[in-house]
Amino acid sequence: MTLKVVLAEDSPLLRAGIARLLTDEAIDVVGQAADPDTLLHIVAAHVPDVAVIDIRMPPTHTVEGIEAAVTIRAEHPSTAVVLLSQYIETEHLNTLLVSGAAGLGYLLKDRVAHIGEFVEALHRVARGGTAIDPTLIDRILARPHRVRQPIDALTLREREVLALMAQGRSNRAIAAGLFLTERTVETHVGAIFAKLGLAPEPENHRRVLAVLTHLDAQHS
Repeated sequence: MTLKVVLAEDSPLLRAGIARLLTDEAIDVVGQAADPDTLLHIVAAHVPDVAVIDIRMPPTHTVEGIEAAVTIRAEHPSTAVVLLSQYIETEHLNTLLVSGAAGLGYLLKDRVAHIGEFVEALHRVARGGTAIDPTLIDRILARPHRVRQPIDALTLREREVLALMAQGRSNRAIAAGLFLTERTVETHVGAIFAKLGLAPEPENHRRVLAVLTHLDAQHS
């Protein structure tokens, strides 16, 4: 059966190049996206076998690809995900592994030397396997073991919000810095309080406690 793939890459030249290579390998590229919103729309419309996603996409070029991947794995479990990155980012891999390793790929762009290996990786994750660059595994295993703490339950976006809280920024300032609505930031802040076990108290007090938790984790 022909593999159906959706490709998300904000560089038009790279996106066109990957799409052409995959098409030449008899893979059906059913959609292409330059941003997460378009990607999620295409995945919902076509439910492809695999979504190939660049980690850093607009608007902030930080974690948009990761967040889209998490959404796809939650809402479309039959669609495997292969992430492409220029950087070794083990924290992102940990976030995705929370929901299991089946149907997951994480490849470094500079280390994909042959199109045949890339195509084989796509077929493997589509069958429920994994395709994770060995460099990332080595980096994870080399990190000192740390007992899991409540802060480990925070998503990447929640960690970003908490880090900005630690800088003393208001919800409005955080929203502006992360290109989010103030209501979305309020939702993230509420989730942070809940996951850190901070019971309802005056808002400022809980923000201080959350920041102290963040700073303690940074030095543990």
